[in-house]
Amino acid sequence: MNTHYNADQIEKAVQQYWQDQQSFAVQSDPSREKYYCLSMFPYPSGKLHMGHVRNYTIGDVISRYQRMLGKNVLQPMGWDAFGLPAENAAVKNKTAPAKWTHENIRYMREQLQALGFAYDWNRELATCTPEYYRWEQWFFTRLYEKGLVYKKTSAVNWCPVDETVLANEQVIDGCCWRCDTAVERKEIPQWFIRITEYADQLLDDLDSLDGWPEQVKTMQRNWIGRSQGVEMHFTLESAVAGIDGFDVYTTRPDTLMGVTYLSLAAEHPISLALANDNPELADFIKTCKTSSVAEADMAKMEKRGLATGINAIHPLTGKPVPVWVANYVLMDYGSGAVMAVPAHDQRDWEFAHKYNLPIKQVIAPADGGSVDLDKEAYVDKGVLVNSGEFDDLDFNGAFNAISGVLEGKGAGKVTTNYRLRDWGVSRQRYWGAPIPMFNLPEGGEIPVPADKLPVLLPEDVEMDGVQSPIKADPQWRKEELNGKAVERETDTFDTFMESSWYYARFTCPDFTDGMLDPEQANYWLPVDQYVGGIEHAILHLLYARFFHKLMRDEGLLSSNEPFKQLLCQGMVLKDGAKMSKSKGNTVDPQ
Repeated sequence: MNTHYNADQIEKAVQQYWQDQQSFAVQSDPSREKYYCLSMFPYPSGKLHMGHVRNYTIGDVISRYQRMLGKNVLQPMGWDAFGLPAENAAVKNKTAPAKWTHENIRYMREQLQALGFAYDWNRELATCTPEYYRWEQWFFTRLYEKGLVYKKTSAVNWCPVDETVLANEQVIDGCCWRCDTAVERKEIPQWFIRITEYADQLLDDLDSLDGWPEQVKTMQRNWIGRSQGVEMHFTLESAVAGIDGFDVYTTRPDTLMGVTYLSLAAEHPISLALANDNPELADFIKTCKTSSVAEADMAKMEKRGLATGINAIHPLTGKPVPVWVANYVLMDYGSGAVMAVPAHDQRDWEFAHKYNLPIKQVIAPADGGSVDLDKEAYVDKGVLVNSGEFDDLDFNGAFNAISGVLEGKGAGKVTTNYRLRDWGVSRQRYWGAPIPMFNLPEGGEIPVPADKLPVLLPEDVEMDGVQSPIKADPQWRKEELNGKAVERETDTFDTFMESSWYYARFTCPDFTDGMLDPEQANYWLPVDQYVGGIEHAILHLLYARFFHKLMRDEGLLSSNEPFKQLLCQGMVLKDGAKMSKSKGNTVDPQ
């Protein structure tokens, strides 16, 4: 007997046996208890690193254990294959993103197979294939027909080097997460999906996810940010361009008597109208466009503003309140206007100190303690002071009393608001699924008919590192519909679109009659155990939950949530930093 373990010989022989016997291939079997174990699929960047190995080993151990318990176990693997890194690599290596991606998939598949993980390779999929993204395009057109998709011009984070929109989470200290270029604010037309229509479901259904870490659920609750507040109207002393006032939303109506100025976003219609006759204001608005729209950056950046010279009327006191344009107010959040209470909001406090604006205390600590407004704003809830008839009320009493008076005057109402914003899915880069819309010559757009799907992304292209090949190709944009010339949309989908439903497609990867086979999807879903990094707690996991509910409402599956249990595996560090290709600090399992 050989007492040494000859890994090379034994591993190859066993893995060949598994392959010959299809040991890990599974089919649905209603007579058996199923178990679906899934690890977040990798981006085919070229090579696996030890962070991948840790993640996939955990999932593999769970799968093998459940199989030993006699369950029908599905553990698939695939590739999150679209995205900007392929474009950057293609420019650098003078190749096409498709060629680079498929070569990487081949190499990384060999690495995974050499590691001996128990995957059902018959179900392998890559999101960059037309067989996959055609159904994503079809689904988008269905959402459009339901009124859940729309197009609007919106302020975005723009990376001038990568020439693409960045999500707020991809902006780090005002710079692009990938190339470290200073981010600009830019207004462009974009496609959105109404995730806000599902905000209550996404929030309330978190209570059903007993197998999720509490930390992840808390992060999602905070991101959705449901709050009750008051929407009130401030009337202008004199109308501007026919606009006689504006609405403000606040969760702190108890501070209303402490308003000393009002702030408008640079893109607010009143700001833009005033700028027509005010060169200084026009210049200020222009400078506001060179800053990030990420909340974290806006909280840290220097607060700057310009007085407009106009006043609004306080809805309770009737006194004039000066109106400013401020760089820390965004048009896409609420109404693009905020009531400034510098004594009780730190951003307003910083602004007021900078421009010597009044700071009026209207909240005192409930325990009778003192407040030093020379140091910072007092932001806690307490009892009202300097507030006339509302003095000595606590937060709840003041909320009810002040909102009641506002409603009686027809100047306000209690409303529910959300921090969550609709999902902007447009990207200006090339290597992604084309958005399936036709732009009409007379303006407007229509969805691409089902019989013209998929809208194929041309793969034999040359990357110049400046412009998307499909934006630069007038021939690709041309199309005809019912004898009428139309133009293809040249934006591509955010890659979170692909990763939001891949787990479901694994249940029927070869199904050609639709996005999902409901019989297969309902047998295997939800995923029993999902394994992946906590860095995906908000975007990927929230979008996947949203997509699942959309697919349920389309009749493609019956469950309410995609992942029954979630395991966040932690990170493999090297020199104190997360191991990742973008940081150049990976260790190859070879």
